[in-house]
Amino acid sequence: MSLQIGIVGLPNVGKSTLFKALTKNPVEISNYPFCTIEPNVGVVKVPDERLGKLSEMSQTEKIVPAVVEFVDIAGIVKGASEGEGLGNKFLANIREVDAIAQVVRVFENSNIIHVHNKIDPLGDVEVINLELVLADLDTVKKTQARIEKEVKGNKKGADKQMEVIKKIWDTLEAGKLANETEGIQEMLKDENGKLIIRDMSLLTMKPFLYVYNVADIEQKLPDDLENRKHVKLDIKIEEELIEMNEEEKAEMGLVSHIDDLIVAAYDLLGLQTFLTTGKIETRAWTIKKGATAPEAGAAIHSDFQEKFIRADVIMWDKLLEIGGWGKAKEIGGVKTVGRDYIMIDGEVVEFKV
Repeated sequence: MSLQIGIVGLPNVGKSTLFKALTKNPVEISNYPFCTIEPNVGVVKVPDERLGKLSEMSQTEKIVPAVVEFVDIAGIVKGASEGEGLGNKFLANIREVDAIAQVVRVFENSNIIHVHNKIDPLGDVEVINLELVLADLDTVKKTQARIEKEVKGNKKGADKQMEVIKKIWDTLEAGKLANETEGIQEMLKDENGKLIIRDMSLLTMKPFLYVYNVADIEQKLPDDLENRKHVKLDIKIEEELIEMNEEEKAEMGLVSHIDDLIVAAYDLLGLQTFLTTGKIETRAWTIKKGATAPEAGAAIHSDFQEKFIRADVIMWDKLLEIGGWGKAKEIGGVKTVGRDYIMIDGEVVEFKV
């Protein structure tokens, strides 16, 4: 399952440095706006202590972790929705990702230029979000004109779609993100609402995660920042840690917190993991939260969904406690489930097809 989270923000807030720390691959970083033109894409391992423990139990030859894709998108500036900077190109890149990680500069450093010549984290968030909102208003306006014609033509479901459009328009007009629209989850459950929301592909309908680039990860921020879904990172330290061995890190008392972002991004994308383990490999498989057993099987092979008969499942820690799959089956520790079973994160699975 290939889902992407886009790293966005103003120029010079630490986006590309963060991307380098995440992927441990060098990317072009310069102290001026727009040095990143084409988006960099990096595949990052999702940290998961369960894999090592299951691998040790199974004496596995290979471990295969789950992954999440990060896209480093060049900096947005005020006026991007009207084409300022490289606005149209950036907005198109953001439209293609599944979720947004917005990097916000909190640290002070006179040697690193701030595009607005002042450190104002909340103001920076508002600048970025406003540009995305303005772009979405333009999209909604065009969609509304089309649906109005369908309403006049009495097309089935058009009137309900127009109701959804108007609610989202009102939210955006108030300067809020589309995903903050009252009753949005109910709209997404309705077939007409789901269809029109998907067709508009709104930037602010995507889930948001804020990455506060701080000099101290224990720093308490204003409530307007703390109350948003976020992680705090000292991104410069994370970059420096790439070059250090474990002994050097221990000597300096430095610990990486980059895994906090990876785990948060995986969760933001609405993903969870099931596991398989054996002599050849112990592997984490990625599925959407709420996936059924046959849908989980499709992560391995499409035949596992189409020809699904049943699945045997056991929680990873219970399997470790028992000491092996064979023994777990003998004592009744493994549960057999059918087509309607909703998967739980951390289950070890065998599919029958």
